[in-house]
Amino acid sequence: MSNTKGKVDNKNLTENKNLKEKQNKVTKNVETNNNKVTTKVETKNKKPNVEKSSNQIATEDLTINEPVIDTNVNALVGTESNSTSIIDSNIVSENLNVNNTSNEEITSTNNESLDNKDDIALPKKKPKSSKGSAKRILGYLFKGHKIQIALVVFFIILSSAASVSTALFTGNIVDYIELILKGEAAFSGIITRVGIMAAVFGVGLISGYLYNLIMVYISQGVLKQIRDEMFAKMQRLPIKYFDSHTHGDIMSRYTNDTDSLEQMLCQSIPQIIASVLTIIFVFVFMLTISFYLTLVIIFFLIFMMLVTKTIGGRSRKYFVAQQVSVGKTTGYIEEMINGQKVIKVFNHEEENKLGFDKLNEELCHNATKANKYANIFMPIMQNLGHLQYVVIAIIGGLLAIVGATNISLTGLNVISLGNIITFMGLSRQFTMPISQVSQQMNSIILALAGAERIFDMMDTPAESDEGKVTLINVKKDEKGELVEVEERTNLWAWKKPNEDGTTSIVELKGDVRFYNVDFGYDKEKIVLHDISLYAKPGHKIAFVGSTGAGKTTITNLINRFYDIANGTITYDGINISDIKKDDLRHSIGIVLQDTNLFTGTVKDNIRYGNLNATDEQVFEAAKLANADDFIQRLPQGYDTMLESDGANLSQGQRQLLSIARAAIANAPVMILDEATSSIDTHTEKLVQDGMDALMHGRTVFVIAHRLSTVQNSNVIMVLDHGRIIEKGSHEDLIKQKGKYYQLYTGKLELD
Repeated sequence: MSNTKGKVDNKNLTENKNLKEKQNKVTKNVETNNNKVTTKVETKNKKPNVEKSSNQIATEDLTINEPVIDTNVNALVGTESNSTSIIDSNIVSENLNVNNTSNEEITSTNNESLDNKDDIALPKKKPKSSKGSAKRILGYLFKGHKIQIALVVFFIILSSAASVSTALFTGNIVDYIELILKGEAAFSGIITRVGIMAAVFGVGLISGYLYNLIMVYISQGVLKQIRDEMFAKMQRLPIKYFDSHTHGDIMSRYTNDTDSLEQMLCQSIPQIIASVLTIIFVFVFMLTISFYLTLVIIFFLIFMMLVTKTIGGRSRKYFVAQQVSVGKTTGYIEEMINGQKVIKVFNHEEENKLGFDKLNEELCHNATKANKYANIFMPIMQNLGHLQYVVIAIIGGLLAIVGATNISLTGLNVISLGNIITFMGLSRQFTMPISQVSQQMNSIILALAGAERIFDMMDTPAESDEGKVTLINVKKDEKGELVEVEERTNLWAWKKPNEDGTTSIVELKGDVRFYNVDFGYDKEKIVLHDISLYAKPGHKIAFVGSTGAGKTTITNLINRFYDIANGTITYDGINISDIKKDDLRHSIGIVLQDTNLFTGTVKDNIRYGNLNATDEQVFEAAKLANADDFIQRLPQGYDTMLESDGANLSQGQRQLLSIARAAIANAPVMILDEATSSIDTHTEKLVQDGMDALMHGRTVFVIAHRLSTVQNSNVIMVLDHGRIIEKGSHEDLIKQKGKYYQLYTGKLELD
């Protein structure tokens, strides 16, 4: 990381002098805070020219009593890719991520003034075609809702026809009044016509209510289906997707994008269908009155379509950019909320305000542009409608005055006053739907922009899994052979398909081995180098080393959260790439450093490790983790509700629940990633005793900075810059007086 990433570039700010002065002051603070961190990171990331040792550690040759230690330990230190310290370091990422998250995105879109460059804030990635998104949405509408859609269209037709009939009744009544004035008709005919008009309006009112009601049910059903599919797909996405997308951006797809989609389905689509039908009805009725006046309408229609296409095309790209900006801003806010303690500790409130101001300015710019074009739709259409109304009145009046021959679908005639009034009313009804369509197009453009983001997530390739080996419950028959059973027996085995079509059962023992494994989060930057190790069933393997050494990364590979670049990892002699991921992860219990608790009771959170566990098993697991004591003191004990990730519990209590959750899973392999980092020394001793009982007979991988928790490990592996540089028992490593000895004696001095 370089200093330029932490600084705020004054050239990207507006030229307002006051804002510049404020920025200059803040920049000095940023430089002061970041110089310290940068110096440490740069020093750590210097890469000495080191040739790979030919005597690299081969863990397979290791024995517990006589560990084989590479004599060129020091030659292996210091050859780490930059990404190791960034990705694998909880401390560095926590301190720096708050300040620098989305910094590249912010600066890339603000290199010039937003006021001078219209396209500066647009997303770099070209938006997908809206046609594809529209087709998919229509597919959701018609799938399972064909009858309801047919009813909606039927009621819209009735409603539109009733609406158009207003002008016809008006003209008819005017002509009938002329006949009454001439003494050629009786006044009672007026009452009859008004009664018919009221009945037609009643039908239109009821039809409008019904189609809107049905569309509410259809739209909510479609949105439920989309949300279900989106959430189901999210469960199958690889971990790297969540590494590259902020939580706020993902949440924005469930909220902002689905809200805009709801408005389109519930309001815009029915309105457009009604408007199109109204235009068709009006056009046909206008042809029955006058071809000449209809030509005037067609002229204005062509002009309106050109205006709509021009303005609509401009607004679409900004609506897409607006939705992207909303996601980025939401993600930034969510990140700042989660990091409030860190922000306040490092006094980064002002820097974060500036970061938010830039994102907010980008959002404001895109939203202003989008809504500027959107909001001029209606005024333009309304004024064109007024102009059209005047032109129709003038031309119609001239035709009536000169007594010109009028051509219509009904034949040749002379246009009457009633015909002109009817046509003027129809022209209003012709223009109004076009204006409504133009207005609804804004909502549709916004919704399609949101739909593109939703479908982008749904179309992201799911986590691939080519594994065929499954995990099964087994028991031993009278001959001592393993037999597959349905019920849980706490005895597991791998069901392995053979090439001849038969299957074989391999007992799950917990034998995990790495053979010359290389790995990088980015293929171009390898962070683990030639890792070879093995863990025998029932052994406790500890990983120690400085932050960013690659400890957590190794355990992530066992779970196949990420796939390796080179080498092989086996589990009971089976390549883990051949094991189904769900079954692989089901066989491994994990206690993470960052505890996640879900909304629900304490009992539910513990049972998360085994949904079929009884209450007695829950209590037993809590006692094993020494969590029972504090749980009993909670207001409702095990039935106490936890919300907001267990905010009403201390960090230590939350971690005890996490340990209890792993205990109830009763998995044959355990991974403990800083499992006792948030527990006081006294409680740590109690938990350690419980964990020792829990680990009995299991293969356990332990990551710890407190070396006191790993002294009883069968093998301790010291990592540095993605390489294993030392290994052996606690006593052996102390005798060697290498890296482990330095870490251990340093801890004693601190104590």
